[in-house]
Parts: sequence; structure tokens; C-alpha cells
Amino acid sequence: MTADRRIEAITERIRERSLPTREAYLARILAKGAEGPKRSRLSCGNLAHGFAACGPEDKARLAADRTANLGIVSAYNDMLSAHQPYETYPDVIRQVAREMGATAQVAGCVPAMCDGVTQGQTGMEMSLFSRDVIAMAAAVGLSHDMFDAAVYLGICDKIVPGLVIAALSFGHLPAIFVPAGPMTSGIPNDEKARVRQLYAEGKVDRAALLEAESKSYHGPGTCTFYGTANSNQMLMEIMGLHLPGSSFVNPGTPLREALTREAARRALSITALGNEYTPAGLVVDERAVVNGVVGLHATGGSTNHTMHLVAMAAAAGIRLTWQDISDLSDVTPLLARVYPNGLADVNHFQAAGGMGFLIRELLSQGLLHDDVRTAWGSGLSGYTVEARLGADGQSVERVPVPAESGDPKVLTTADKPFSANGGLRIMTGNMGQAVIKVSAVKPERRVIEAPARVFHDQDGLKQAFDAGELTGDFVAVVRFQGPKSNGMPELHKLTPLLGVLQDRGQKVALVTDGRMSGASGKIPAAIHVTPEAKAGGTIGKVRDGDLIRVDGETGKLEILVDPAVLAARAVAEADLSGNEFGLGRELFAPFRAAVGDASLGASVFGL
Repeated sequence: MTADRRIEAITERIRERSLPTREAYLARILAKGAEGPKRSRLSCGNLAHGFAACGPEDKARLAADRTANLGIVSAYNDMLSAHQPYETYPDVIRQVAREMGATAQVAGCVPAMCDGVTQGQTGMEMSLFSRDVIAMAAAVGLSHDMFDAAVYLGICDKIVPGLVIAALSFGHLPAIFVPAGPMTSGIPNDEKARVRQLYAEGKVDRAALLEAESKSYHGPGTCTFYGTANSNQMLMEIMGLHLPGSSFVNPGTPLREALTREAARRALSITALGNEYTPAGLVVDERAVVNGVVGLHATGGSTNHTMHLVAMAAAAGIRLTWQDISDLSDVTPLLARVYPNGLADVNHFQAAGGMGFLIRELLSQGLLHDDVRTAWGSGLSGYTVEARLGADGQSVERVPVPAESGDPKVLTTADKPFSANGGLRIMTGNMGQAVIKVSAVKPERRVIEAPARVFHDQDGLKQAFDAGELTGDFVAVVRFQGPKSNGMPELHKLTPLLGVLQDRGQKVALVTDGRMSGASGKIPAAIHVTPEAKAGGTIGKVRDGDLIRVDGETGKLEILVDPAVLAARAVAEADLSGNEFGLGRELFAPFRAAVGDASLGASVFGL
């Protein structure tokens, strides 16, 4: 139990709601785990195929079936800066396995797209669906049933949630997620944002913009702002799927490699062949999910996780709702200020005390469940540490985090929070449900009541901006951007444009059934509107000039039109044929047809 009764009450209602599906899930994975070593049931032909490419030593061990075989699921490619370091990880992991008298094989590789490359481009319409593709691809790799545990090499936006869904589908296997860390700091994030706005206004040219972007995104590792990728890393640590202190150590450092070696050793030590069997499906329970949501709020994390956490929890038979997420936000203080809700980046967060400091502070107020099962083998209090390189230069040692933050402007104590709540809340009203993140929005900007300007895509809004048509106060309604329409792309093109207008003194807000991720910035944005326009949602009935109220303080999202008039209106029609083909989008037609609501995780699995 936590010391905070509010956290415990929300956890208990999730547990009660989930009881039928969670019990069925646990029965499945425990029965599978009780079957014993998997390779013993394969025929000689099956097994010969499984180790045909191995060396003699590995073949002998796999044939004897007395030692563990570690499956590696990798999202490596060398276009993603965050994933480029993973190129050498399999060799390191195989070496560790051999040192322990075990084996390791790459079970499979999964696709990994970079939202930074596809932002505002056609490929972004496949980004959200890539999460479920990744889950399926990982499942294909693990379906050979050759493995006793798995390590997952993934870090970015849809990749970690997809891998978690796969790991929980194979919940009888122990799972450890192995991060690669953030790139070193480039130019400050506020300077990058400033140049973007200048470019949007036509005050600097493309060469100046590219120079700024290149100085920001400049080397291996995750982007340093606190978007979905770094929110993923926070989640994996606070949910007990990382090793303590491993999330935000830079790539290419001795400590980073030592942590990777340690992760492989730990994964091999928690299989059913030993005495510390720790299946992933028991690590991720209702308490771990609540810990993840609390961590998201305490750090001002990505709004994408209002969908990903719902889908991840469902893979473990746990029914998490948007209302749960909103209620947890109300009781969780904001302890970190990392861009876009601060000027610092994740390297500054790490230097200030990082995850160990954050977890300790939340535990001190009873806001986390300590009595959880983790891949490390401790409760969550075992994560209140800092990882350092051992004296031998190869091992990892852990020390308690300092009593004081290294930078109180970036990471603060629970008794001196930046805000009493996490700033991420659910909106309700006659337009349906939506998500808003106000941690980066100034209080005086959080409530707006203004006429609607309606667009069917972000390019339409940009054209109106370029033509000087967006004058006065207004609420931009950008619809037909939901998962059923076009895969629910992120709409980051809108951030600098609306930011420019707000800086000119206009009151502006955004309402959309699309996404904005962790970089929604300083504009009040009601996103993930559900039901979406394509599903007949009220957002499809909005007309230019309708008065819209976006209240980020009370969580109300309303169209101020006579109910009888609104009921009589038909949902607008949009020509979506241009979103159905090109760059492989035709292959995702079954996804667009089958996907569930954003509030249910925007998943095609129906878990």
C-alpha cells in the first residue's frame, strides 16, 4: 500500500474493474510458465533449425537444454539517433551470456520510425499504428518458443509501448528493457523554439533553421527534450522494467556499456531455471501501472501516454481509464521542469538527481507503491539510487541519491513542488472527451472562449496563417485527424504558428482529434478528442464562428451552440482519399478500419 489514501483508492478501483481480465491473464501466463524449459518440447528438426547458425559452444548448450537462452528483440536502425547505439548491443549481450554459461540469440528485429523525421510528413500517418505493428513483430520473433527470458532494445515514441505490449503478451518470460540514453546537450531548447518561430514568420531562412535544428539534434541518443521517447524511459524505470539508474546515461560511455552488460546478466538470473523467477506479467500489475501514471504527472510527461499506458495496461489484463489518469494528476505534484515545461533538458534532469531522486521524493510522500515486484528484485525503494562506474571500470555500483537536488530549478523536492498537480487532465463536455496538458501553459492562457476556425488538416491552418487570415481571438478546430481518419498524426506544424499568434497578443487555442505529443508547448490544446470526427463525433459538427470554450482549469470542453441546433446538424464530410495511398498507407487500411477510440488506447487489438 501507499501512504496516500487517494492513490490507494484509485489503485483499488482499477484492481476491482480489472479483476475478470487480470485473473484470466494471470492464469494464462502462469500456466505457460509452469511448462518448464521451452526447447525441451521442440522436435529435433525444430531445435536444429533454431541453433543451425550458432557456434559449436552455443549449439552444445542449446541442445543440452540445461542453461538459459536469452532472446534479444531489437529496434536497431542507424537512422534513429536514439537507436543507432543498439548496433553493437547484441554482441555485448551474447558475450555476457557465454561468460555465464548461457546463450543469447536475436529473436527478432522490429521496425522503428522516427517521428522527428516524419513530423508534418506523410509517414506520420503510420506512426501511431507502428506501435501495434511493433508488438506483432516482436511476437513473431518470440513465437519460436526458444527463450527463457528476453531483453528489449528500444527507446523511442511508439517503440517502447509496442515492445511492452509484446513483453506482456509473453508475460511468462522475464523481461528487461535496455536503454541507450540521451544524446549530449546541444543548443538550448528555447533557442531552437525561437528560431522555429522566426522561420514561421519568414524572418529567418531555411539555412538558419537547419543550422539550429542540427545543433539541437547532433549525435547518437534520444532527443534531449522531454517528449514521448524520454517519457518512455522514465516509465520503464519507475515501473521496474529498467535497472535502477539506467535511463538517462549517455551513449558511448563506459557506464552505459556496464549497464548493458549488467542488464544481460540480470535477465539471465531471473529465468524459471533459477531461484528468482520474475515473469514480466507479474512485474506489471495495477500498482506498477499507477506508479507509471504518477511518474508521468510528476515529470510533466508526454500526452501520448494517455493512449499508450491504456494499451500497455490492457495487454496485462488491466483496465486503465482516462478518468484514472486525470484523478491521479490531481493528487500528484509536479517535481520536474524539463522542456517544453521548462528550459532544461534531460541531461540537466539527470545531473540534478534524475530518476533516483524523483522516486525517493514521491515515495517520501506515499505517492508511489513501494511494494511492487521489479526486474531488479527489490521494491521501488531499490531504485532511489544513482548508478556509477565501479572502481574496476567495468562494473556498476549504486549509491543513494543526494539529499538535495543538484538544481532545484529543474528537479525539486516533494514538499516544494513546482505545481500542486501534474498539469495533465481529461476534458469533458458536449464535444466529448479530450486531453489537455497545461504544465507549459501560463495560467492566464488556460481558459479561452472564442469563435471557431475550422480546418480539415494542419496545412489548411498554415495556409490561413500565411495569408494573414488568422486575426483576433479564435479556437482552431483541426479535425479528421483521428486514428480512423488518417492514423492520428502529430500536428507539430501548428505549434510555432499558434505560438506566433499568441505572442502577438491574440488568445488562441487548439481543439483536435489528432495528437500533439509531449511538445504541445505553450498553447492550450485540447487533443485526442473522442469520439473523433470520422466516428461521428461532435467535433465534426463545429462550424466557423461557433463559440467554443476551452477551460484548462476546470477541464470543460464545450461548443456554445443551442443543443437543438447542434443535434440537427449533420457531421461534416471530408475527402480522405488522399490519405489512403502513398508511402505504404494503403497497407494500413485494416488498421484504420479496426482501431478503437483514443480513450481506449487507439489499439487494433481490442485487448
